[in-house]
Amino acid sequence: MKPPPRLREQVSLASLTTFEVGGPARWFCEAETEEEVADALAFAKERGAPVLVLGGGSNLLVADRGFDGLALGLGLRGIATLGEGRLRVGAGEDLDGLVEHAVVAGLQGLECLSGIPGSVGATPIQNVGAYGQEVAETIAEVRVLDRATLTTRTLSPSECGFGYRTSVFKREAKDRFVVLSVDFALRPSGTPSIRYEELRRHLASRELGEPSLLQVRDAVLALRRSKSMVIDAEDPNRRSAGSFFVNPVVAKEQADAIEASVGAPMPRYPAGERVKLSAAWLIEKAGFVRGSGEGKVGLSTRHALALVNRGGASASELVAFARRVQDAVRERFDVRLTAEPQLVGFERHEIESLVAS
Repeated sequence: MKPPPRLREQVSLASLTTFEVGGPARWFCEAETEEEVADALAFAKERGAPVLVLGGGSNLLVADRGFDGLALGLGLRGIATLGEGRLRVGAGEDLDGLVEHAVVAGLQGLECLSGIPGSVGATPIQNVGAYGQEVAETIAEVRVLDRATLTTRTLSPSECGFGYRTSVFKREAKDRFVVLSVDFALRPSGTPSIRYEELRRHLASRELGEPSLLQVRDAVLALRRSKSMVIDAEDPNRRSAGSFFVNPVVAKEQADAIEASVGAPMPRYPAGERVKLSAAWLIEKAGFVRGSGEGKVGLSTRHALALVNRGGASASELVAFARRVQDAVRERFDVRLTAEPQLVGFERHEIESLVAS
């Protein structure tokens, strides 16, 4: 078949990720329409090549050897209003741009996701969330392209199988679909969502009374900046994927035992009959304080949950350091941390301990 438009070979992926590491993709294609997405997938299928769907590159660590397949960039744009509070958003739209659009329009439901880098198409895959809010609360449907049949279909929230930082796209249907657009059902003139204690304290300190959506967005951006969780070219902590580890969920008895072992209260949050712990807290208590590291890799000076490329690091160095952090937490608390970013191009044995089983 004829190669899709804008197809290139041996394109560096380091420049397309926030970690700024990783080798080249054998092929790279930026698809701007649904038809171009299908053409690119058909091109890869004909050659038996794997496909990596690229969003904003903010939740991705690519191996130094690169990716021996097709890296597919999604240039699908557009925010359409379908009805009161209902937005249909192209997968290639910037997530923070969508949040700003919703806040300015007086639509509640996304304000706590302000400042998160990446594209809208990645949000249902990861069930992106922050400061007590996640996209599963507002996603009405997801339009996808089936990689096997190259046909489109629409998935309901129940079909997406959302869970904490996960979905059917990361589990049963991993590598089956490409997200084309997402419909969000937001609340016109809704009251801002303020469930996260740190955000609540920050807003209370500003004595705003009942804050507006814009004030909540500003507060979230301020908190994220204080942790180097907003992309800033001048920030030495900028080369990261944000939170590298998922906050672990454990049995209540284990959480109680961990708290007793340190002899002081610890951050803990209800998760059904279990308890969600702070991975950042566990990391620091295991001996890795903010800013600690080795050579070109380390933890952010502002947040222990962010692994940072200090400049010139390799992907293998980042993985090795992540394993050292993981081992320290397991040894100290018998808790296994798993990586939140997608790890691409690695051999299974190189990352087995870091990925969810």
